[in-house]
Amino acid sequence: MRPRLDAKLGIGRAIALLESPFIVIREASLMNQDAKKTALRMIPYGIYVLTADDGKGGIAAATVNWVTQTAFAPPLIVVGVKADAASYRIVKAAGTFALNMLGKDQKPLAFTFFKSAEVRDGKLSGHGYHSGVTGAPILNDVPAAVECRVKTIVAEGDHHIVVGEVVEAHLMKPPTGRPDAAILEMKDLGDNVFYGG
Repeated sequence: MRPRLDAKLGIGRAIALLESPFIVIREASLMNQDAKKTALRMIPYGIYVLTADDGKGGIAAATVNWVTQTAFAPPLIVVGVKADAASYRIVKAAGTFALNMLGKDQKPLAFTFFKSAEVRDGKLSGHGYHSGVTGAPILNDVPAAVECRVKTIVAEGDHHIVVGEVVEAHLMKPPTGRPDAAILEMKDLGDNVFYGG
């Protein structure tokens, strides 16, 4: 039994759908945008600072939150990075990056890297850092960081998915409880700060 087609599609579109091996029940333009936005905002997000150094004077630092681990062996993480951002270009050129984890008390640090980073007086947007084994900047005051080698990039949508293999880890401030409870989350930034949807 074929699913009912939305009456707004029109007869020509309905016939094309019925002849197609793929049946689309609703076109994206007919989606309830408020429901989509709210549902996607229900996904919890940690807050991180992605850093990279291309070795040619290009240093990037940007607050990111679309992050997850995807494999144990080898240890892989994925990060959604805005495709038209300077940080994306630098990560691609460097082939490496660091993901600096922000602690619950580091809300101001998250807001610092919502805008373009600058290196001045040996600091990255006013914060001390050092180079990791990959050359990526590691922020001195974060609880932990991982350095990654770019394995692949999935270029879809306005944010591309950077898949990185963890090649080094730094633990500057070991957590006292659950490690995932120590991380700053999107909800900690305020009632009106969202990135999903």
